[in-house]
Amino acid sequence: MSLAIQKADDFMADFELCFRWYAQEAAWAVAMAYLEAIDETLGLLASQPGLGRVRRFKDARLRGIRPFRVTPPFDSHLIFYRHGPTTLIAERILHGARDLPRRLLESPDA
Repeated sequence: MSLAIQKADDFMADFELCFRWYAQEAAWAVAMAYLEAIDETLGLLASQPGLGRVRRFKDARLRGIRPFRVTPPFDSHLIFYRHGPTTLIAERILHGARDLPRRLLESPDA
């Protein structure tokens, strides 16, 4: 059984920033491939939510969050999510080379 996927506002803002960047700086086809990779990764996580390991962040607001790499060739990006018995909540998409504890707590437009 697959979990229902819920996309947080910050997740959608992160996605829109990346999608727009790929469309403008690379090509529309690359942006569409990014969309497909995100959808594929979310589908995989919805069917196997334990794939991402729980990260140990100091800030209590980040407890229980799990990262998982987006499907290649976009695997430098991480989807951060939580899950319950029926729902997977996609919270953020960030480049893995970022200062993740800080960036996870900032708004996407920071």
